[in-house]
Amino acid sequence: MGVVEDAHNVKILGSGERVIVLAHGFGTDQSVWKHLVPHLVDDYKVVLYDNMGAGTTNPNYFDFERYATLEGYAYDLLAILEELQVESCVLVGHSVSGMVGAIASISRPDLFSKIVMLSASPRYLNDVDYYGGFEQEDLDQLFDAMQSNYKAWCSGFAPLAVGGDMDSIAVQEFSRTLFNMRPDIALSVGQTIFQSDMRHILHLVTVPCHILQSMKDLAVPVVVSEYLHQHLGGESIVEVMSSDGHLPQLSSPDMVIPVLLRHIRYNITA
Repeated sequence: MGVVEDAHNVKILGSGERVIVLAHGFGTDQSVWKHLVPHLVDDYKVVLYDNMGAGTTNPNYFDFERYATLEGYAYDLLAILEELQVESCVLVGHSVSGMVGAIASISRPDLFSKIVMLSASPRYLNDVDYYGGFEQEDLDQLFDAMQSNYKAWCSGFAPLAVGGDMDSIAVQEFSRTLFNMRPDIALSVGQTIFQSDMRHILHLVTVPCHILQSMKDLAVPVVVSEYLHQHLGGESIVEVMSSDGHLPQLSSPDMVIPVLLRHIRYNITA
Protein backbone atom coordinates (compact mmCIF):
# COMPACT_ATOMS: atom_id res chain seq x y z
CA MET A 1 0.00 0.00 0.00
CA GLY A 2 1.29 3.43 -0.92
CA VAL A 3 1.84 6.36 1.42
CA VAL A 4 -1.22 8.23 0.19
CA GLU A 5 -3.46 5.18 0.47
CA ASP A 6 -2.24 4.53 3.98
CA ALA A 7 -2.75 8.13 5.12
CA HIS A 8 -6.33 8.19 3.81
CA ASN A 9 -7.29 4.65 4.96
CA VAL A 10 -8.09 3.72 1.37
CA LYS A 11 -10.22 0.58 0.99
CA ILE A 12 -10.98 -1.14 -2.29
CA LEU A 13 -13.99 -3.44 -2.42
CA GLY A 14 -15.57 -5.38 -5.26
CA SER A 15 -13.91 -6.22 -8.55
CA GLY A 16 -15.95 -4.71 -11.35
CA GLU A 17 -14.25 -3.02 -14.28
CA ARG A 18 -15.80 0.35 -13.60
CA VAL A 19 -14.59 2.32 -10.59
CA ILE A 20 -16.80 4.19 -8.14
CA VAL A 21 -15.09 6.52 -5.67
CA LEU A 22 -17.07 7.46 -2.55
CA ALA A 23 -15.98 10.69 -0.86
CA HIS A 24 -17.51 11.85 2.43
CA GLY A 25 -18.35 15.26 3.86
CA PHE A 26 -17.40 17.27 6.95
CA GLY A 27 -17.58 15.52 10.31
CA THR A 28 -17.93 12.03 8.88
CA ASP A 29 -15.64 9.35 7.45
CA GLN A 30 -16.06 6.57 4.91
CA SER A 31 -18.50 4.74 7.24
CA VAL A 32 -21.18 7.22 6.09
CA TRP A 33 -21.48 5.05 2.94
CA LYS A 34 -22.24 1.80 4.79
CA HIS A 35 -25.78 1.50 3.38
CA LEU A 36 -24.67 2.15 -0.22
CA VAL A 37 -21.56 -0.05 -0.48
CA PRO A 38 -23.32 -3.46 -0.37
CA HIS A 39 -25.34 -2.48 -3.47
CA LEU A 40 -22.22 -1.61 -5.48
CA VAL A 41 -19.63 -4.31 -4.78
CA ASP A 42 -21.10 -6.89 -7.16
CA ASP A 43 -20.89 -4.63 -10.20
CA TYR A 44 -18.13 -2.14 -9.49
CA LYS A 45 -14.74 -1.66 -7.96
CA VAL A 46 -15.53 0.63 -5.01
CA VAL A 47 -12.87 2.97 -3.61
CA LEU A 48 -13.46 4.41 -0.14
CA TYR A 49 -11.19 6.90 1.60
CA ASP A 50 -11.13 9.34 4.50
CA ASN A 51 -10.52 13.04 4.04
CA MET A 52 -7.50 14.32 5.93
CA GLY A 53 -8.70 15.63 9.28
CA ALA A 54 -11.38 12.97 9.73
CA GLY A 55 -11.18 11.32 13.15
CA THR A 56 -9.95 8.10 11.53
CA THR A 57 -6.87 9.78 10.03
CA ASN A 58 -3.60 10.54 11.78
CA PRO A 59 -3.87 14.16 13.03
CA ASN A 60 -0.11 14.57 12.53
CA TYR A 61 -0.72 14.46 8.78
CA PHE A 62 -3.10 17.40 8.93
CA ASP A 63 -1.41 20.44 7.42
CA PHE A 64 -3.39 23.54 8.49
CA GLU A 65 -2.03 25.56 5.59
CA ARG A 66 -2.67 22.95 2.90
CA TYR A 67 -6.25 22.45 4.04
CA ALA A 68 -7.03 26.13 4.41
CA THR A 69 -8.54 25.85 0.93
CA LEU A 70 -10.56 23.10 -0.75
CA GLU A 71 -7.80 22.70 -3.34
CA GLY A 72 -5.79 20.80 -0.73
CA TYR A 73 -8.47 18.12 -0.64
CA ALA A 74 -8.72 18.08 -4.45
CA TYR A 75 -4.96 17.40 -4.70
CA ASP A 76 -5.43 14.52 -2.24
CA LEU A 77 -8.19 13.02 -4.35
CA LEU A 78 -6.03 13.24 -7.50
CA ALA A 79 -3.08 11.71 -5.63
CA ILE A 80 -5.23 8.78 -4.49
CA LEU A 81 -6.48 8.16 -8.04
CA GLU A 82 -2.93 8.36 -9.35
CA GLU A 83 -1.57 5.95 -6.75
CA LEU A 84 -4.39 3.48 -7.51
CA GLN A 85 -3.81 3.98 -11.25
CA VAL A 86 -7.49 4.78 -11.79
CA GLU A 87 -8.03 5.96 -15.37
CA SER A 88 -11.69 6.88 -15.05
CA CYS A 89 -14.25 6.80 -12.25
CA VAL A 90 -17.68 7.90 -11.14
CA LEU A 91 -17.18 10.11 -8.10
CA VAL A 92 -19.95 10.26 -5.51
CA GLY A 93 -19.12 13.33 -3.43
CA HIS A 94 -21.09 14.09 -0.30
CA SER A 95 -21.28 17.71 0.92
CA VAL A 96 -17.86 19.38 0.61
CA SER A 97 -16.56 16.43 -1.43
CA GLY A 98 -18.97 17.37 -4.21
CA MET A 99 -17.06 20.62 -4.61
CA VAL A 100 -13.69 18.90 -4.07
CA GLY A 101 -14.53 16.57 -6.96
CA ALA A 102 -15.55 19.54 -9.09
CA ILE A 103 -12.21 21.25 -8.44
CA ALA A 104 -10.26 18.04 -9.17
CA SER A 105 -12.20 17.52 -12.41
CA ILE A 106 -11.18 20.91 -13.79
CA SER A 107 -7.51 19.92 -14.00
CA ARG A 108 -8.21 16.25 -14.88
CA PRO A 109 -11.62 15.89 -16.57
CA ASP A 110 -10.45 12.60 -18.10
CA LEU A 111 -10.46 10.96 -14.66
CA PHE A 112 -14.19 11.50 -14.02
CA SER A 113 -16.93 10.07 -16.22
CA LYS A 114 -19.38 11.87 -13.95
CA ILE A 115 -19.77 13.38 -10.51
CA VAL A 116 -22.77 12.61 -8.33
CA MET A 117 -23.05 15.49 -5.87
CA LEU A 118 -25.05 14.79 -2.73
CA SER A 119 -25.91 17.80 -0.51
CA ALA A 120 -23.22 19.92 -2.17
CA SER A 121 -22.92 23.71 -2.08
CA PRO A 122 -20.54 26.14 -3.80
CA ARG A 123 -21.06 28.74 -1.06
CA TYR A 124 -22.77 28.64 2.34
CA LEU A 125 -22.87 32.39 2.93
CA ASN A 126 -25.67 34.54 1.57
CA ASP A 127 -24.60 37.15 -0.95
CA VAL A 128 -26.21 39.68 -3.26
CA ASP A 129 -28.53 37.63 -5.51
CA TYR A 130 -27.39 34.40 -3.87
CA TYR A 131 -28.97 32.43 -1.02
CA GLY A 132 -26.53 30.06 0.67
CA GLY A 133 -28.44 29.76 3.94
CA PHE A 134 -26.08 31.52 6.37
CA GLU A 135 -25.17 35.05 7.40
CA GLN A 136 -21.60 35.70 8.59
CA GLU A 137 -22.98 36.23 12.09
CA ASP A 138 -24.44 32.69 12.07
CA LEU A 139 -21.08 31.24 11.09
CA ASP A 140 -19.19 33.27 13.70
CA GLN A 141 -21.52 31.90 16.37
CA LEU A 142 -21.01 28.38 15.06
CA PHE A 143 -17.21 28.73 15.19
CA ASP A 144 -17.34 30.26 18.70
CA ALA A 145 -19.45 27.35 19.92
CA MET A 146 -17.03 24.83 18.39
CA GLN A 147 -14.14 26.58 20.08
CA SER A 148 -15.62 27.05 23.52
CA ASN A 149 -16.98 23.52 24.09
CA TYR A 150 -16.48 21.14 21.20
CA LYS A 151 -18.25 18.18 22.79
CA ALA A 152 -21.35 20.23 23.61
CA TRP A 153 -21.32 21.69 20.11
CA CYS A 154 -21.19 18.20 18.57
CA SER A 155 -24.20 16.97 20.51
CA GLY A 156 -26.17 20.06 19.49
CA PHE A 157 -25.09 20.17 15.86
CA ALA A 158 -25.48 16.46 15.01
CA PRO A 159 -29.29 16.25 15.33
CA LEU A 160 -29.72 19.56 13.48
CA ALA A 161 -27.55 18.43 10.58
CA VAL A 162 -29.04 14.93 10.36
CA GLY A 163 -32.63 16.15 10.77
CA GLY A 164 -35.53 13.91 11.64
CA ASP A 165 -35.55 11.85 14.83
CA MET A 166 -33.26 13.18 17.58
CA ASP A 167 -32.51 9.71 18.94
CA SER A 168 -31.95 8.02 15.61
CA ILE A 169 -28.99 5.76 14.90
CA ALA A 170 -27.96 8.23 12.18
CA VAL A 171 -27.65 11.03 14.77
CA GLN A 172 -25.59 8.77 17.06
CA GLU A 173 -23.42 7.77 14.11
CA PHE A 174 -22.79 11.37 13.03
CA SER A 175 -22.15 12.46 16.64
CA ARG A 176 -19.54 9.70 16.91
CA THR A 177 -17.59 10.63 13.76
CA LEU A 178 -17.87 14.34 14.54
CA PHE A 179 -16.60 13.85 18.07
CA ASN A 180 -13.72 11.69 16.79
CA MET A 181 -12.19 14.73 15.12
CA ARG A 182 -9.57 16.67 17.03
CA PRO A 183 -11.34 19.91 18.04
CA ASP A 184 -8.76 22.31 16.58
CA ILE A 185 -8.76 20.38 13.30
CA ALA A 186 -12.57 20.28 13.21
CA LEU A 187 -12.68 24.05 13.69
CA SER A 188 -10.13 24.64 10.93
CA VAL A 189 -11.95 22.31 8.50
CA GLY A 190 -15.31 23.85 9.39
CA GLN A 191 -13.98 27.35 8.73
CA THR A 192 -12.44 26.34 5.41
CA ILE A 193 -15.68 24.76 4.21
CA PHE A 194 -18.21 27.28 5.50
CA GLN A 195 -16.17 30.28 4.32
CA SER A 196 -15.44 28.80 0.90
CA ASP A 197 -16.81 30.28 -2.31
CA MET A 198 -16.52 28.10 -5.39
CA ARG A 199 -19.07 29.88 -7.55
CA HIS A 200 -16.37 31.31 -9.85
CA ILE A 201 -15.08 27.87 -10.89
CA LEU A 202 -18.40 26.17 -11.66
CA HIS A 203 -18.35 27.13 -15.36
CA LEU A 204 -14.99 25.34 -15.70
CA VAL A 205 -16.50 22.00 -14.64
CA THR A 206 -17.22 20.15 -17.89
CA VAL A 207 -17.89 16.59 -16.68
CA PRO A 208 -21.55 15.57 -16.30
CA CYS A 209 -22.90 16.27 -12.80
CA HIS A 210 -25.88 14.73 -11.03
CA ILE A 211 -27.04 17.02 -8.23
CA LEU A 212 -28.99 15.29 -5.46
CA GLN A 213 -30.46 17.27 -2.61
CA SER A 214 -32.74 16.78 0.41
CA MET A 215 -35.92 18.81 0.50
CA LYS A 216 -34.95 19.96 4.00
CA ASP A 217 -31.28 20.46 4.77
CA LEU A 218 -29.97 22.74 7.53
CA ALA A 219 -26.69 23.31 5.68
CA VAL A 220 -27.85 23.57 2.05
CA PRO A 221 -31.11 25.21 0.94
CA VAL A 222 -32.86 23.57 -2.03
CA VAL A 223 -32.27 26.66 -4.23
CA VAL A 224 -28.53 25.88 -4.12
CA SER A 225 -29.05 22.70 -6.17
CA GLU A 226 -30.76 24.78 -8.86
CA TYR A 227 -27.91 27.30 -8.72
CA LEU A 228 -25.37 24.51 -9.34
CA HIS A 229 -27.47 23.20 -12.23
CA GLN A 230 -27.59 26.65 -13.86
CA HIS A 231 -23.88 27.45 -13.44
CA LEU A 232 -21.96 24.21 -13.97
CA GLY A 233 -20.12 24.18 -17.31
CA GLY A 234 -21.12 20.70 -18.45
CA GLU A 235 -24.38 18.78 -18.55
CA SER A 236 -26.17 18.42 -15.24
CA ILE A 237 -29.43 17.19 -13.78
CA VAL A 238 -31.03 17.86 -10.41
CA GLU A 239 -33.14 15.60 -8.25
CA VAL A 240 -34.64 16.92 -5.03
CA MET A 241 -35.51 14.06 -2.70
CA SER A 242 -38.19 14.25 -0.04
CA SER A 243 -35.56 13.28 2.54
CA ASP A 244 -34.74 15.41 5.57
CA GLY A 245 -31.21 16.42 6.54
CA HIS A 246 -27.68 16.86 5.30
CA LEU A 247 -26.68 13.18 5.52
CA PRO A 248 -29.63 11.48 3.81
CA GLN A 249 -27.59 8.42 2.81
CA LEU A 250 -27.29 7.73 6.54
CA SER A 251 -30.65 8.98 7.85
CA SER A 252 -33.01 7.89 5.03
CA PRO A 253 -31.21 5.02 3.27
CA ASP A 254 -34.41 3.31 2.07
CA MET A 255 -35.33 6.42 0.12
CA VAL A 256 -31.89 7.70 -0.87
CA ILE A 257 -29.87 4.60 -1.79
CA PRO A 258 -32.14 3.68 -4.75
CA VAL A 259 -31.84 7.29 -6.01
CA LEU A 260 -28.04 7.21 -5.68
CA LEU A 261 -27.86 3.88 -7.52
CA ARG A 262 -30.05 5.18 -10.33
CA HIS A 263 -27.80 8.21 -10.82
CA ILE A 264 -24.60 6.18 -10.59
CA ARG A 265 -25.87 3.91 -13.37
CA TYR A 266 -27.57 6.52 -15.54
CA ASN A 267 -25.82 8.53 -18.26
CA ILE A 268 -27.19 11.98 -18.98
CA THR A 269 -26.23 11.73 -22.65
CA ALA A 270 -27.70 8.25 -23.08
